[in-house]
Amino acid sequence: MKKTMIWIVLVIMMSGCSGLSTRQKNAATGAAIGGVAGAVLTGGSSFGTVGGAAIGGVIGHGVDSAVKRK
Repeated sequence: MKKTMIWIVLVIMMSGCSGLSTRQKNAATGAAIGGVAGAVLTGGSSFGTVGGAAIGGVIGHGVDSAVKRK
């Protein structure tokens, strides 16, 4: 039951990103990866998770700008 609920939530979340621009998708991806990395590096502290998500979102948002400049 738990795995089924995780898959349902995952599908709903992914379908919500279909109307986003590339920059918004990069920011969301960066925030997700940063949040997980922050949680892992700080042993699951909420401060580390939120900080990692914020930093990852900023980096993900800037990736599109850096690629367009080349």
